[in-house]
Amino acid sequence: MTMCFVVILVCPLYSLFSKAFLAADGTFVGLENYIEYFSTPSLSVSIGNTINVSVSTALISTILGFVYAYGLTRTNIKGKQFFRYTALIPLFLPTVVHGLSLVYLFGTQGVITDMGWDIELYGRTGIILSEIIYTFPQAFLMFYIAFRYTDGRLYDAAETMGCGNFKKFRYITMPSVKYTLINCLFVCFTLAFTDFGAPKVVGGSYNVLATDIYKQVAGQFDMNMGAVVGTLLLIPAIISFGIDRLTSRGADDSISSKASTLKIKKSVSRDLVFYIVCGGMSLCLFIMVGVLFMGAFTEYYPYKMGFTFEHFSFSESTGGIQSFINSIVMSLLTAVLGTIFVFVYAYLIERSKSSRVLKNIGRLLSSVPLALPGMVIGLSFIFFFNSKSNPLNFIYGTVIILVLANIVHFYSVPFVTASSALKKHDRDYENVADSMKIPAWKSFTKVIVPLSLPAILEIFLYYFMNSMVTVSAVVFLYSAQFKVASIAITHMEEAGDIAQAAAMSLLILLVNIIARGLYEIVVYKIRKKGESTNENRKSVV
Repeated sequence: MTMCFVVILVCPLYSLFSKAFLAADGTFVGLENYIEYFSTPSLSVSIGNTINVSVSTALISTILGFVYAYGLTRTNIKGKQFFRYTALIPLFLPTVVHGLSLVYLFGTQGVITDMGWDIELYGRTGIILSEIIYTFPQAFLMFYIAFRYTDGRLYDAAETMGCGNFKKFRYITMPSVKYTLINCLFVCFTLAFTDFGAPKVVGGSYNVLATDIYKQVAGQFDMNMGAVVGTLLLIPAIISFGIDRLTSRGADDSISSKASTLKIKKSVSRDLVFYIVCGGMSLCLFIMVGVLFMGAFTEYYPYKMGFTFEHFSFSESTGGIQSFINSIVMSLLTAVLGTIFVFVYAYLIERSKSSRVLKNIGRLLSSVPLALPGMVIGLSFIFFFNSKSNPLNFIYGTVIILVLANIVHFYSVPFVTASSALKKHDRDYENVADSMKIPAWKSFTKVIVPLSLPAILEIFLYYFMNSMVTVSAVVFLYSAQFKVASIAITHMEEAGDIAQAAAMSLLILLVNIIARGLYEIVVYKIRKKGESTNENRKSVV
């Protein structure tokens, strides 16, 4: 299993880094490519632009995520479950769609622009707004989890000492989430720094590193300069990865057995304020989806506002309906194969009797994808699998390479999920199996897998949904014979068919909502079955 990881992760990354130090003819040129990049004003300026939009995005998204999560965990507002699911809407759509929604709202003929408010969307403003939509769910989820695991005794003690709300917020709430705050800033910064979809749609002439790579590789076929920009994209991701490791060591995530649930006091004014804030933010997200419906079902916005289905008859030149089918096929293959690979690999690391050195190497390799942007993975796969000397060259241009790229790109979170689930199971299962001479594969399939089914389903859903919306990981790897929906949306927008792009976006949204709904139903039934089993055992006892 470790060798598989070496082939699909280490070798492609080595190909990427080596390409950055080579000339077009394959001769070693050292740092000349980097010198050329930084000495070209039109290219090097994109670094400053990328940092600019990423810092702005990180600050705004962190604040919004903090406030939204605070409202759902520290107030008594109604409809918390509704607000929680609403915050996840951007995760169900490709990042190019966030930009597309902004075009319908703030573009030249946008709904809000026609009302007299022109924000000059294309450029820095549009990219920042798109990235805020993209990173807000990540920020919200981080703070939501941090706020939920709070010891209510601290607030009770502060109350008895006569501390006011501001003092409790300053000396209890903020210190309890300081590591989450730091992580959130770096995660949002990195996501905005490495995103390709939003700048591609609303960036205009405002160059950023992600679009630089696309222009160098897809536009000018300058693979060496593309490799240079790819390595630059790794810098914030690696820093963010290091910060995450440092803060996770400093943070005390343990919850005392004596901890009490935080009791939220009644406050009509506070709840009203947060209801308006959370409601306003939710409304913005619904408007973002609403304009997609408007574009997809309107004859020709804004000139012919009649209802139509014709935009769902997709043009074959930009991918057609086949690209949507291809996305489902790719996502299902990624979910199935990725779930099997992740869970088996996590099992071998957490439960097998193999060498501790190999286990540590496996854990290290499993954390590396967390620091890899999708475009870097795609670019490294080109250099490695497109080589004529590579015996695996036959998978280049097929759905297999797309699946492998997605498995690597989204690997780290499923691995943590699988590892956490496996650590909760008693090791006596394996000991009993060994004593009874039961093969390891049988105890794995008959005991470990059923016990871990909720985690396995969560991994499956994570892989499926992310594969449906990804752009950056597959933008360099798809073939003309196997174009996927997220790429088709990009090409539709390029061709000016934004109504068809909106229609395709709605299909992706629909599939992801159905997938999420099925997941919730299945998990609910599993939990109900587990509860009824426990009750039967108690009644027997």
